[in-house]
Amino acid sequence: MKKWFGISLAAFLLLAGCSGTTEEKSEAGLKKVSIVLDWTPNTNHTGLYVARDQGYFEDEGLDVEIMLPGEAGADQLVASGKSEFGIGAQESLTEARAQDIPIVSIGAVIQHNTSGLASPVEKRIEKPRDFEGKTYGGWGAPVEQAVLTSLMEADEGDFAKVDVINMGDTDFFTAVQRDIDFAWIYYAWTGVEAELRGDDINMIYLTDYSDKLDYYTPVISTSEKMIEEDPDTVKAFMKAVSMGYQLAIDDPEAAAEVLIEAEPDLDEELVRKSQEWLATRYQDDAARWGEQKQEVWQNYMDWMLENKVLEKEIDVEKAFTNEFLPE
Repeated sequence: MKKWFGISLAAFLLLAGCSGTTEEKSEAGLKKVSIVLDWTPNTNHTGLYVARDQGYFEDEGLDVEIMLPGEAGADQLVASGKSEFGIGAQESLTEARAQDIPIVSIGAVIQHNTSGLASPVEKRIEKPRDFEGKTYGGWGAPVEQAVLTSLMEADEGDFAKVDVINMGDTDFFTAVQRDIDFAWIYYAWTGVEAELRGDDINMIYLTDYSDKLDYYTPVISTSEKMIEEDPDTVKAFMKAVSMGYQLAIDDPEAAAEVLIEAEPDLDEELVRKSQEWLATRYQDDAARWGEQKQEVWQNYMDWMLENKVLEKEIDVEKAFTNEFLPE
């Protein structure tokens, strides 16, 4: 499960005040740019590694560094100009824009939300009302309570009867053996790992109970400043990235090998199985990989407002764009 990288206006202003504007070139004359991941490398990111490995970035005149997030997450670094691109999610980008932080989603990595609440089958959690009397392990974000409350109300359950603890960086499998009953996971990684381990889990997807929770996660983001001042680089970057994800769609086995070679500490079997699971889900029913719909952004913002996760509306038309995706 990803961490929730919140971003405050004060933090943005502090980082922005330190950002540089000098364009760098590599020894080969390529323009140097970076993209910050949202978490440790995994199959959500494969298209980036393929684009680098297959020379797609180089063909577009780019030398791309793939960076891990530090204390400051991808949203902060993109907003402040410390990195040209980042991997984020619709929920955090919406919150950022509500604070007048000018970051924009330029591509949906996965077309539909594949996250949900997972639990070992022996916990007997088959529907949201079964959360009552159980312990949820989270990471301390306000959206978690809102999601749990929303799902439980749809199933006539009472969130007040759920114990909530912060499990920090503890992995799902350790936590459910130790002190929690269920947690929020992405099936493409943790769910597939459960399959490989032979651990039977129940999975309650967010989209099972609300269409408004079918938001884009993760997304590729950049800043309004980058779009205004260097749209050609944004277009070149997204052309290469689109080709990378297209290869992951068409040949998941080859794409998995690229990620394994680039990140040898990853579990090879998990990468291959996860890559296979995601291959049909990157683009899914969209006309092309990366495409986003205004109604998805509108619906999720409405949900955030209804559940008091968001204090004010954002202009959803400015929160995302498809203009840099190849035709």
